[in-house]
Amino acid sequence: MSGTFAVRDHLLEELELSVRTSCSLIAQIQPTEWDFRPQDNMRSLMELVHHLAAIPATDLAILQEKTEQEVAEVENGAAGIASPDELIQRFQANLALFKQYILSLSEDELLTKSSKAYYLEHGMVQIKWLIEVTTHTFHHRSQLYNYLKQNGHELNFFMLYM
Repeated sequence: MSGTFAVRDHLLEELELSVRTSCSLIAQIQPTEWDFRPQDNMRSLMELVHHLAAIPATDLAILQEKTEQEVAEVENGAAGIASPDELIQRFQANLALFKQYILSLSEDELLTKSSKAYYLEHGMVQIKWLIEVTTHTFHHRSQLYNYLKQNGHELNFFMLYM
C-alpha cells in the first residue's frame, strides 16, 4: 500500500470514529431537548445535529462542485427529522457515500485532482477535502458534546474515543 493510501485510510478511520461517537451522543438526546440553544446567536440542538449528520454528504456535494442551491438541498435534507435513530441512520448513510467517493479515487487523483467550492476562489485537492471533512465533523462533535454537557447529560471524555 502506498503512503498516500495509508494516510487516506487513517483519515477515514478518524472520520469514522467521529461519526460513531457523534452517533452515540445523538442517541442520548431526548425529545424535550431539541430546542436547547446555549445562546441566542448559536444553533439549536436540532439545528446542530441536522448540520452534523449532513456534513459528509454536504461536503461531498461541495467538493464535487455542486451549485450553492444543490448543496443547500443536501444540507437541508434532514429538515423535519426529530428521531435520533433516523438522524443516526442518515449520518451513517452520508458517511458511506463520502467514503465510497474517497475510496474510488486513485492515488494521483487524491493528490492532484482539484475541485473548487462555489464559495472559494481556488480549488483544493481531494486529500485536503478529506482533511476538511474530518476536522469539520470533529468540530461539530465537540459542540454536540458541550451542548449535552450544558443540558445536564452525564458524559465523560473517554466516550469520545470508543
